[in-house]
Amino acid sequence: MTKGSGVSKQIPAKGFLARLLRNQAGNTLALVAAAIFPMLGLIGGGIDMSRMYLVKARLQQACDAGALAGRKQMGGGSWSASSNKANTNAVNMFNANFQTGSYGTTGGTPAFVESSGKVTGTVSAQVPMTVMKIFGQGTRTINVTCDAEMRIPNTDVMFVLDTTGSMEDCPDGSTCNGNSSSKIAGLRTAVKCFYEALAKIDIDNVNCGSTPGGGNSASVQLRFGFVPYATSVNVGGLLPNDYLADNWNYQSREASVSTVYAWTAGTESAITWGSWSPTTTPSSYQNTTNYNSFSALGTSGSVTVGGVSKPYKATPATSGNCASTYNNYSGGNLTGVNESSSLGSVNATPVAPVHPAATQTINNSQNDTVSVTGYRYRWFKQSGTNACWLERATAQSTYTKNRTGPSTKLLTWSQHQRIDSWTYKQRSLSVSGLKAGGSSWNSSVSLPIGEQNLSVTLSGSTTSSTIRIPTDTSVTWNGCIEERQTWRNTDGDPSDDYDPIPSSAFDLDIDMVPTTSDPATQWGPSLSDAVWGRETSGGSKSYANVTTTSSTMNRNWSYNCPTAASRLLEYGTSAAFRNYVDGLSTGGNTYHDIGLVWGARLISPTGLFASDNAFTPEGGQIERHVIFMTDGDTMTSTTNLAAYGLSWWDRRQTNTASAPTTALLDDTVNARTEALCTAVKNMNLTLWVISFGSGVSSSAQTRLQNCASPGRFYSAANSATLIANFQSIANEISQLRLTK
Repeated sequence: MTKGSGVSKQIPAKGFLARLLRNQAGNTLALVAAAIFPMLGLIGGGIDMSRMYLVKARLQQACDAGALAGRKQMGGGSWSASSNKANTNAVNMFNANFQTGSYGTTGGTPAFVESSGKVTGTVSAQVPMTVMKIFGQGTRTINVTCDAEMRIPNTDVMFVLDTTGSMEDCPDGSTCNGNSSSKIAGLRTAVKCFYEALAKIDIDNVNCGSTPGGGNSASVQLRFGFVPYATSVNVGGLLPNDYLADNWNYQSREASVSTVYAWTAGTESAITWGSWSPTTTPSSYQNTTNYNSFSALGTSGSVTVGGVSKPYKATPATSGNCASTYNNYSGGNLTGVNESSSLGSVNATPVAPVHPAATQTINNSQNDTVSVTGYRYRWFKQSGTNACWLERATAQSTYTKNRTGPSTKLLTWSQHQRIDSWTYKQRSLSVSGLKAGGSSWNSSVSLPIGEQNLSVTLSGSTTSSTIRIPTDTSVTWNGCIEERQTWRNTDGDPSDDYDPIPSSAFDLDIDMVPTTSDPATQWGPSLSDAVWGRETSGGSKSYANVTTTSSTMNRNWSYNCPTAASRLLEYGTSAAFRNYVDGLSTGGNTYHDIGLVWGARLISPTGLFASDNAFTPEGGQIERHVIFMTDGDTMTSTTNLAAYGLSWWDRRQTNTASAPTTALLDDTVNARTEALCTAVKNMNLTLWVISFGSGVSSSAQTRLQNCASPGRFYSAANSATLIANFQSIANEISQLRLTK
């Protein structure tokens, strides 16, 4: 019957198959029977696939956990260290997360290896099929691999390192004299091992217990900075010129002077001589009694006497006219005399000029010693002949003539400031000469604090004398600074002065940028050669000014400037890092506050160097860590030339009415350090603190522990532990990450 017709229509038979095709009775059972096998495949496959995925996920989780555990145990050390403990931890962690036989598996034994700091794990497990085994599927093998390594984010690390004199000792407090067992030697090795562990770059000739490898990703910025500290810090070379004041107050000295004039003379003029005195032969020489003997000259010849030729024999002559004509001896007179002169040297007597005379007068005198030889005629027999013969005195008489006369010299006058005394006092000195422009600095500055001896001839004198005159002295600057305006404690108890830090304590302000309009915000250079303490004549310290004619004053104070600090730098190779660390010098006392504040200033992202520190050049975020290491308690002295000048005389942190004690200065440094620890941690900086050596007091140990960020305090009694501490810090700074 066709649908809707209401009339039955007979269909003719076509055979069995045709009838069967047309017969629908029992079709459902056949269809179910035909579909059961495909359905078993789908359902069984789903069940077994789910089991396989579950096993694979569990294996991967266990492998990852094992790799992480092994890499964490390895830290900065070797994979095989401590009897393969890292591998043992990795396997144990795997087994804790995937037990043997889980989900009916077989196998599942992991294998972990390490290469270049990366831990790689592999594991295979056989999963038996359940439903699918009716289709001939027996087991399936699941293979899993995993990697884990330490990878750091962009990271800045600032080392604040105690490099005081005690670092030359051994960690147990004995004397090492800076040898390989000293604390400073241990510190150098520890810092270099830290670099190896964090930068994954090997440093030659340093045994850190393992050889790092692999390095860090080129996209990661890793920088290190240093602030070695003692009584001060050497940061001046890192600062722009505008950050230091043009003038700074020092305990120095000032000369009291008077004006004097000195002269030099030019070429001397010719002498204007007067007449000789006496002008003629003295009459007394006519007296023959001045001559004690005479001798005849001869029988023939003549001699000039008084300009007249006199013959040896006077003719014509008789005994009578010999006396009357020739003034013979019997007459008592000489016939004449000859004179010979012997001029003496000129005796010059300079007259002392008085300023402002144009010339100097020299009074000159000269003597002439005249030798007088007398002659006479006398009647006597000579050679058998009586005659009037000429005789000459055998002994001479002398007399002296003198003349005088002036000469002159043109004068040149010079003016000098003669030092009459020195006043030792605080004074302001211009230090702007250190500024070479930008961030460049000169290594010395000329200051008016010197003297030199000068040999001069002063007005009113003709003899040379030595005077002291003031001079500008070149004073060397090695980079250490004196701190800017600070808070002065007046009650003798600094423990309650720095919580909170006073707003006027600019020296404790980490981020304040100096302004040229306000010198209180600027720093000053520490110039040891420009500084004197003051003492009385009895040797006692004097807070009052001291005036003395002496050019010396006892400099009984100590000064140390540490190794120059370093801003945050990327060390792509280990040589520069090693050279810096090996160059750390030691000396001086322990002022923790000055090291900590400058460590914070150099790493702060919001202060002096915000342009370099806030982000990476690509704008990436940076994690920041300060590692503060010290070997002991605060140690100050009232006679240290430190970051606040000479404490006994400058009193910048204490009451000016009384001299500070060492105990008060120690308490001040401790209170300031505690305040800075809090300030650093509040800047989102991780502050790691390490106490090194056995000489740290329990109170100092407590302060250091409180200073550190939570869980970031370490104590090392010896160098081996210190090295391990630095490596541990490096591992904690590194972020443990799965890489596959």
